Amino acid sequence: MSPRDDLPAVTLRNLTKRFGDFVAVSGISLDVARGEIFGFLGPNGAGKSTTIRMLCGLLSPSEGTGTVAGFDVLTQTEGIKANIGYMSQKFSLYEDLTVEENIDFYAGIYGIPRVKRAERKAWVIQMAGLEEQRGMRCGTLSGGVKQRLALGCAVLHEPPVLFLDEPTSGVDPISRRAFWDLIYDMSSRGVTVFVTTHYMEEAEYCDRLGLVYAGRLIALGTPSELKGKVSAAAPAERVTLEDVFVTLIEEESAKAATQEVAR
Repeated sequence: MSPRDDLPAVTLRNLTKRFGDFVAVSGISLDVARGEIFGFLGPNGAGKSTTIRMLCGLLSPSEGTGTVAGFDVLTQTEGIKANIGYMSQKFSLYEDLTVEENIDFYAGIYGIPRVKRAERKAWVIQMAGLEEQRGMRCGTLSGGVKQRLALGCAVLHEPPVLFLDEPTSGVDPISRRAFWDLIYDMSSRGVTVFVTTHYMEEAEYCDRLGLVYAGRLIALGTPSELKGKVSAAAPAERVTLEDVFVTLIEEESAKAATQEVAR
């Protein structure tokens, strides 16, 4: 066991980010276990993407700290970048390059040794089901195929932690389901997946969820645990995560309004 193997894959301790007077992320603390699929939910502007950018070493926290794959977000950002995969809803692919050329490009970016590149390319093509599209330009591919290619490029270097920021936006339900099958497979191999999503049915696929609102973490737990928080008025089995999402945010909004009046 390496010195980092007994640590959580991701830790946040009072993580805060300010832009002038605006607090985008306010004092978030949580741990994500190795191999866990962790969902990060919240409305637009809640602070999800800002949090991910801090965890990826792209933004420095204003306060607090955190670790990713055992590397400190304040002092070891290069170590973080070498040990994570990142995929956004824009897929970060080059439309004029073919499937194989995109894979070759990212293999170079990630510094994969030349003797291993053919093996990793073959793995991505097989994993993502791209055998018939390998010579096609990316710009001609469907959204679902681009999604699988982008995921493959993000994990070419076999990172232990994978960040997915709204990765299924704009793709059809069948492609979304196939994408999540790939996520489950990676998790079963020990990869930690930290994902933001607006789709409540996808939140059900996560091991645990964190709900953020106005930059703060307002709920944390498994889907079943979060449903239990709002099930007093109805049987727990009839409560949906959308009910949880709406109820908890409305409660936070009312609380904030009351505090504002009190001032």
